[in-house]
Amino acid sequence: MPDDLYSMLGVPKTADADTIKKAYRKLAKDLHPDKNPGNAAAETRFKKVNHAFDVLHDTKKRGIYDEFGEDGLRDGFDADRARQYKSWQGQQGSGGGGRGARSVSFEDLFSGHPQNGGSNFEGFGDLFGGRARSRRGPQKGADVEAELQIEFAAAVNGSTMELSIGGRAVTVRIPAGADEGSRLRIPGQGAPSQSGGAQGDLFITLHVSAHPHFKREGEDLHLDLPLTVKEAFAGGKVRVPTVGGSVQLKVPPSTQSGHMLRVRGKGVHKKDRVPGDLYVHFQIMLPESKDPELAKLVDALEKFQSVDPRTGIEL
Repeated sequence: MPDDLYSMLGVPKTADADTIKKAYRKLAKDLHPDKNPGNAAAETRFKKVNHAFDVLHDTKKRGIYDEFGEDGLRDGFDADRARQYKSWQGQQGSGGGGRGARSVSFEDLFSGHPQNGGSNFEGFGDLFGGRARSRRGPQKGADVEAELQIEFAAAVNGSTMELSIGGRAVTVRIPAGADEGSRLRIPGQGAPSQSGGAQGDLFITLHVSAHPHFKREGEDLHLDLPLTVKEAFAGGKVRVPTVGGSVQLKVPPSTQSGHMLRVRGKGVHKKDRVPGDLYVHFQIMLPESKDPELAKLVDALEKFQSVDPRTGIEL
């Protein structure tokens, strides 16, 4: 039985977007492979948590999941056809189907043709008394729709993947800068023609897994970067990861949490477009030690706090 995506994130079905995001970030941080090296169970759950967030943070996909469950997330699923099928099923159950009504399974929503009878039905026209148009001469094979889940880095940097489509090996080249919902066309990799025509095309819709640290906005990337107290106070150079490798970034002295620096050209690179930028948001991390000496040092620092940091914060 498929995992319930809400239970996977530990949130109720009524959870809002912020609640879902907070739950995901906590789980992704705790389960990240870098924090659990060699832990296969944590890695498996990390992937499931990413899948759950990918679905539930997307309003459209969440709606499909709420209406149809995991079936709605399968490759080639057609929500409009599914609703039409349910409506037709209801008519059959109430006697509205008339004589000679054919039995159609839910799998037809993915295959595009009924299992009983073997002929195409386009938009359920034959189920409701319509008649398919007759065609003459060789016709191109049907196009095939598929969906592909890819990692964040593969979408930003581009990648080449080998897929198995209908038992055939297909090479898919993902261009750098691909985004959620990007659609790829692979000519001649669709369904074969039934009348001697050319083979149809394969269309792939990409879904990008969320990243635990980077966030994408258009061609720009955002990253929360932790700093030690000393690094924030004195400044200095720190290593910053980017999609193209790490760079050295100069932290200004007296940097506060929430301060931001822009690293030009280190965002998303799309062909024939100006590269995006990387925005680094600094987050000061306090020591977690309970050493009494640390407490004394903090008390000593307090006398240098001449201004109430919360002054001016009001409704």
